[in-house]
Amino acid sequence: MLDSKARKIIQPIFDNSATFFIKRNISANQVTLIAFVIGLMPSVLIFFNIPTIIAILVLWFSGFLDAVDGTVARKTKTSSPFGTIMDITFDRLVEISLLIVFAWKYSTNMMVFVLLACSIIISMTIFLTVGAASERVSEKTFYYQAGLAERTEGFIMFSIMAFLPQFIDFIAMIFAAMILFTAVQRFYEAYRFFKL
Repeated sequence: MLDSKARKIIQPIFDNSATFFIKRNISANQVTLIAFVIGLMPSVLIFFNIPTIIAILVLWFSGFLDAVDGTVARKTKTSSPFGTIMDITFDRLVEISLLIVFAWKYSTNMMVFVLLACSIIISMTIFLTVGAASERVSEKTFYYQAGLAERTEGFIMFSIMAFLPQFIDFIAMIFAAMILFTAVQRFYEAYRFFKL
């Protein structure tokens, strides 16, 4: 939701950052790779009990770069299907790394994190299937379905988990509910769009 609603407000920051990378001949795919490597660091930092604020700042910086890579691609007219595949795959790997470390270190009921992972699988399945099936094309090389829980909301929930690990199972259940609600939103939109 926030990704879709706030993008126009913060796009100038992404534009300036993209220009920074373009001037240094750093491609969109290279920015994606940098964002991915940085995005894996928070789970390592959390695992080794590095102060939470550092892990969360690193996480948000990776998310920032994850938004900048698309801007670089559009400015340099190098958007590609493989870039999209890299972006979506690396996003999920970052999320998986966080789910594993949170479940391992703090959860008292692993089933909660199984449900959270299942909700992500369902929502992403609908998201990717609609994107592949739709003839609409967005600036992201495929049709992008907005919803309640997008990347920014995910980062907010992961941040809350990190700062309040004593409530992590409860927070994870709220997060799973948000993602399932998003899945229903996307499924209903797909039904309305594709129905004969």
